[in-house]
Amino acid sequence: MIEQLTFFTNVLSIVGDIIKIRASGVGLGDLGLVENWDGEQSLAQVIEIQDEEVSLQVFTGGKGLSTEVRVRFLGHASQVTYSDNILGRIFDGAGNPIDGGPLLLGDPKVEVGGPSVNPMMRVLPKTMIETKIPMIDVFNSLVESQKIPIFSVAGEPYNQLLARIGIQADAEIVVFGGMGLVFDDYHFFRTTFEEEGVFPRTVMFVNQASDPIVERMLVPDMALKVAERFAVEGNHRVLVLLTDMTAYADALKEIGVSMERVPATRGYMGDLYSQLALRYERACDYRGAGSVTILTVTTMPGDDVTHPVPDNTGYITEGQFYLHDGVLDPFGSLSRLKQQVIGKTTRDDHGQLMNTMIRFYSGAKDAEKKQAMAFDLTSFDQKLLRFGRLFRDRFMDIDVALPLVEALDLGWETLAECFAPEELLMKQELVEKYFPAANDSKKAAEGSP
Repeated sequence: MIEQLTFFTNVLSIVGDIIKIRASGVGLGDLGLVENWDGEQSLAQVIEIQDEEVSLQVFTGGKGLSTEVRVRFLGHASQVTYSDNILGRIFDGAGNPIDGGPLLLGDPKVEVGGPSVNPMMRVLPKTMIETKIPMIDVFNSLVESQKIPIFSVAGEPYNQLLARIGIQADAEIVVFGGMGLVFDDYHFFRTTFEEEGVFPRTVMFVNQASDPIVERMLVPDMALKVAERFAVEGNHRVLVLLTDMTAYADALKEIGVSMERVPATRGYMGDLYSQLALRYERACDYRGAGSVTILTVTTMPGDDVTHPVPDNTGYITEGQFYLHDGVLDPFGSLSRLKQQVIGKTTRDDHGQLMNTMIRFYSGAKDAEKKQAMAFDLTSFDQKLLRFGRLFRDRFMDIDVALPLVEALDLGWETLAECFAPEELLMKQELVEKYFPAANDSKKAAEGSP
């Protein structure tokens, strides 16, 4: 308590948004209140301690700060409000409401960060989260407690895809974290969640492009801490949506440069992997409680998958959804946990149907190359071409919304429109059980266009 009433005035330097002072009794991540000579106050966070030299990142920036500032430490790290009252609310990166609603001053707060989950409390993932997006549900199923990014580039509809998943996924609570969002993107997410009726079960933490960069670093931690509490204490299935993790990594880089730390690859700091892993490892299916599933956006500058952010992310996460040219690429996407649910908690034909459709679509791509080079096409090539067109229209378009069972049935219908049963090379019992009526297969066998 005494430390909280103590003001430290020994300012060593002010570089950009970083203040370095001489202080004691401070912990890494603690919050401080910076008071300028004119009485203006701003929150700051301790980001480095070397002996008694303490570096703080000022939330509102270092512009206008005098070397005569006073710093009072609050004795705790960043906190976020947690209660059922935060559902349907929007907060900034400092945890303050920005939707015009009540301030929630009487609601309990919890410190962000902390250690990841005890491995003994983790349960093996075995439950699918249905998103009603066929390219995910059928071909790369999202599994409860999975951590997986959407790899994409600027200009792709990744935010639209993320919003659709938040609306359609069968999670009980959605926690959204936006980092460096332009106002149009923030407005899009807010209005979409409101209009689709999912806002009452959604919590939003938003750092806009014009907001302090230090708040950008706090958004994932706040979102994940709230999600963790809803899962453990409320026994809820929670889906966390974060966009975009490259903006988060760029914030880390900017702060590292201002602190004159030695950069590693492409200017990013050497701890980029551990910083990303610390957030992604919050995904968990808790023994005797709920679960936290993490779905993020990671933009790739220049569509370069070897860029440090997607490169490090790939070693941490359990696959990726690859979005380019407005569709989810079935060959670039991967869910390493899909085998835990496909054919086990889903319908018995799921695995075989998935593999057969991908095999035929791969053949369709080869047939398209032959056609482009003016080679002669066989009758089977023509069937493959037709299947490829139907597959793109019915499954790859991200605007398509189908429950899993309907998507599987549509898969069988699509196969029946293009191929005879004996051309599928699938288990006979599955063909007999799910293949549509004989008249459809007869038309396919005759090679009808």
